[in-house]
Amino acid sequence: MRKTLLAAAAMALVLGPAQAADEVTLQLKWVTQGQFAGYYVAQDKGFYEEEGLDVTIKPGGPDIAPPQVIAGGGADVVVDWMPSALASRERGVPLVNIAQPFKKSGMMLTCLKETGITKPEDFRGRTLGVWFFGNEYPFLSWMSQLGIPTDGSDNGVTVLKQGFNVDPLLQKQADCISTMTYNEYWQVIDAGIPEEELIVFKYEEQGSATLEDGLYVLEENLEDPAFVDKMARFVRASMKGWNYARENPDEAADIVLENDATGAQTEKHQRRMVREINKLTEGTDGTLDLEDYQRTVMTLLSGGSDPVITKEPEGATTTVVTDKM
Repeated sequence: MRKTLLAAAAMALVLGPAQAADEVTLQLKWVTQGQFAGYYVAQDKGFYEEEGLDVTIKPGGPDIAPPQVIAGGGADVVVDWMPSALASRERGVPLVNIAQPFKKSGMMLTCLKETGITKPEDFRGRTLGVWFFGNEYPFLSWMSQLGIPTDGSDNGVTVLKQGFNVDPLLQKQADCISTMTYNEYWQVIDAGIPEEELIVFKYEEQGSATLEDGLYVLEENLEDPAFVDKMARFVRASMKGWNYARENPDEAADIVLENDATGAQTEKHQRRMVREINKLTEGTDGTLDLEDYQRTVMTLLSGGSDPVITKEPEGATTTVVTDKM
């Protein structure tokens, strides 16, 4: 990985010859891709080193749940969606949002126009692909707000537990599938289905969007001033990485590719992904907007007989980290 002499010199000035960098382990929500470009850029460009940090970035995957990882001591800070984090908190994992790099939601349902679906009310009687492992919560809240059961009845929808691919749509096993603006939607396009044959329903436009990639730590760790200081330096460097990614999207994508140990990602897809991700991170310095937070909470509470969370959370967010930035 590239190291700049300037960054190394800056670290030496900050730390001195005998002081070791503070270690931070970050658990990502998914595999190495442009969704996490800001963190990889911050590491590659020496922004973490400049803050006296030695950061380890752990990729996620389909069987990795960030709340479980941090609860088990496998990370200091995790990237997670707020619905998952708040549901985990209510179930006993005391996660606290310390920063919110993603301002907007990129989640959508993508449908084939040939199904005749033109509006959300047309979902009744259809099969919809839904991600689980904590990603199902925004969908369930949306259906509850629409008054559409998810029990497979004629008046409801049949939920297909979707893998992290677009096969159910391509193979016509589902009328609509879950996609992100920066990832799976383009996989559908690349598979040969033109945009004019698709209709999308963005959660952001349906009034059911919830906050996505935020940074979470365990509540008890925030009682340690040294930990708070370390997280402030981590968030500051991370946001510097996100700013750099917006200004240099192709370079940011290349850095992501350098860190992809699987070799599964392509330059075309990652460069496109970083550009789409930049639309979600622009307009924020990482500080959680309390109106966005409250909107997410209200969306999750409005789940009828089966809400994602059953009561308004207490202590689920803090500004003690971003106040120090």
